[in-house]
Amino acid sequence: MSHSSSTQIDNAETLQLAQKLAEHLAISERDWHRLKSNRNARAREQVAAALIFLLKDEPSEAMPRLQQAIGWLDRSISAPPCPTHGSKSSPK
Repeated sequence: MSHSSSTQIDNAETLQLAQKLAEHLAISERDWHRLKSNRNARAREQVAAALIFLLKDEPSEAMPRLQQAIGWLDRSISAPPCPTHGSKSSPK
């Protein structure tokens, strides 16, 4: 196995691991209300997403997610109110 094909496999495996991590750290719809203001949970979610973009060589996509993670940690951003809060969904 050549060095470049070995590197490609390592990169693919690393990306796959990062995607699994991002899935694991993503706040589910079920947990959204409970965790929407949890600064550490929100920062972890954003950092994991940024890592995927960095591994894909897309730093311009990683930057806003890293900035959001910092915003959660330094308290410069907060969770917006839930757009559906107080409204009742109509039956289908």
